[in-house]
Amino acid sequence: MTLPDIKDTDCLLIIDVQKDFCTGGSLAVPDAEAILPWINTNGEHFNNIVLTQDWHPAGHSSFASVHDKQAPFDTITMPYGDQMLWPDHCVQGTDGAHFHDELKTTAAQLVIRKGFRTDIDSYSAFYENDHVTTTGLSGYLKERGVQRVFCVGLALDYCVRFSALDARREGFETVVVEAGCRGINANGSNDDAREAMQSAGVQLL
Repeated sequence: MTLPDIKDTDCLLIIDVQKDFCTGGSLAVPDAEAILPWINTNGEHFNNIVLTQDWHPAGHSSFASVHDKQAPFDTITMPYGDQMLWPDHCVQGTDGAHFHDELKTTAAQLVIRKGFRTDIDSYSAFYENDHVTTTGLSGYLKERGVQRVFCVGLALDYCVRFSALDARREGFETVVVEAGCRGINANGSNDDAREAMQSAGVQLL
């Protein structure tokens, strides 16, 4: 796949390429490692690179283990809306929360940690799941003069999707590179994500 011409006003946003989302992890995304060659090779073309890192405290409210009679992938209602429950994953300081060993991270200028508030989950790189509490990423990118955001990472149908939608909401041109993404794809959620992103003006490559 050929990238568009990369400019100084572009940013590569690498979303949650962490061990718990890869083979052997507690919330493994199918074929996750297949994205690493694309990210590592094409990351060299970007002057602006941001990483996100799921960073949950133990006992996070999105973990099924803290809710009686609930199982992973059940949905419950939280004060901010519906919340999918997950296996415990990306717990602060654990090996599973670390970036994949083969991911090249040296050139990244910023790591955005998300999901660290016990009572609210965070899929997007820009906002918590209440769609109000900001991570500060939008302001950072605008101060750096970024106009276009390229999204890659895990998982296409959750954190990539919501990051791309919020990038558009914040006024950035937004591109999702599918060669650099993999999804959980529960009940057709990959296609749902593609439709939602395209409807919001996100370009899919």
